[in-house]
Amino acid sequence: MLKENYSKEELLQRVKELEVEFIHLQFTDIMGVMKNVSITSEQLSKALNNEIMFDGSSIDGFVRIEESDMYLRPDLSTFQVFPWSGEYKEARIICNIYNADGTPFEGCPRNTLKRIINEAKEMGYTMNVGPECEFFLFNTDEKGEPSLETHDNAGYFDLAPVDLGGNARKSMITVLKKMGFEIEASHHECAPGQHEIDFEYADALTTADNIMTFKMVVRIIAQRHGLHATFMPKPKDNIAGSGMHLNISLANLDGSNAFYDENDKIQLSKPAYHFLGGLVKHAKAFTAITNPTVNSYKRLVPGYEAPVMIAWAESNRSPLIRVPAKKGNSTRVELRSPDPSANPYLALATTLKAGIDGIKNEVEPKNKVSSNLYDMNEKELKDLGIDRLPTNLKEAIIEFSQDKTMKDALGDHLFERVINAALYEWNEYSKYISQWEIDRYLMKF
Repeated sequence: MLKENYSKEELLQRVKELEVEFIHLQFTDIMGVMKNVSITSEQLSKALNNEIMFDGSSIDGFVRIEESDMYLRPDLSTFQVFPWSGEYKEARIICNIYNADGTPFEGCPRNTLKRIINEAKEMGYTMNVGPECEFFLFNTDEKGEPSLETHDNAGYFDLAPVDLGGNARKSMITVLKKMGFEIEASHHECAPGQHEIDFEYADALTTADNIMTFKMVVRIIAQRHGLHATFMPKPKDNIAGSGMHLNISLANLDGSNAFYDENDKIQLSKPAYHFLGGLVKHAKAFTAITNPTVNSYKRLVPGYEAPVMIAWAESNRSPLIRVPAKKGNSTRVELRSPDPSANPYLALATTLKAGIDGIKNEVEPKNKVSSNLYDMNEKELKDLGIDRLPTNLKEAIIEFSQDKTMKDALGDHLFERVINAALYEWNEYSKYISQWEIDRYLMKF
């Protein structure tokens, strides 16, 4: 997405020229849910002077009621006019959260990512990320409520008339392009009603902002087509779930690809190998962030092409990480486990932290494979020393809570809040009696 470095005066003039009536000051809670405070254009000057305050105690994972005053600091480069028509012209600005004393709030996910980006920059690197965001489109009922009825029975790469979501996807792409996205590809995914739209890679902070904007646009445009878009990882059983693969590379400060080495056997640099080593080393722990819901682990099961084994390969798509064939400036690693329910700021912060920890400590990547891991039995995997990702949220949060690098990535405040939120969700889930249990046990015992 194109960004412009407006001054306060330039932005005020731009809003006046475009006749924008309302500005949405957007930010993200620790669960990755977008929030916003809406102001009129007359209040924009106050916002640009960092004078807009809100109650942080009302936001998941922020602060206690006795310390609730927090301030929104707009990032002027994220100003964007919404291209959909309406009675009033609206725009948004993405904000960072600050404490009342003027210090960055450590519970703000965007502040957290910026801190890790700066850590990487001090080492001489910039993180670039290209996400692959998958989602489902479901029909809505007469009340406009979402159903679990898919709008089609299409499969991978199918097209109209089998792919009935094609028109909705085209509308989404049109809006995204108007908002500055460079769309690289879009297609129907494996499961009925499942879709993917890929947009161009960018630096980590821009990519996280883009993912949040992407989700917002997809939901709004789907609704206008009478459909419900969901980024829930696995809304139905016995089908493929939705992932959010992350294509990650590091750039040197001169802009060259830090992962590329033409003299290496597979053209990877030492920093690339060590970054891979860091991802492998911390994979179990950061899974609590990249796959943060109970439902996330219904996707991470054998048989549906989602990665389960902690290993890496060149072109093989069965391990956790692969190195795509295209090299040179396109050299990258593809982390295949994250799903679209993840908070993108925290997902990128923890994966970047894992990778640079690998570089700092020269961690060699274990478990390179060439065979299809899905075809291996338990003994073969054990002989190769290949471990599994956590099988549920409880396992993941235990691994996360024991990893000092992840604690350093999030800081004490977020680290504690993430653990508490995950344990609360797990405990609530553990109390629930599913239809599967009723069907299996009610007549049997």
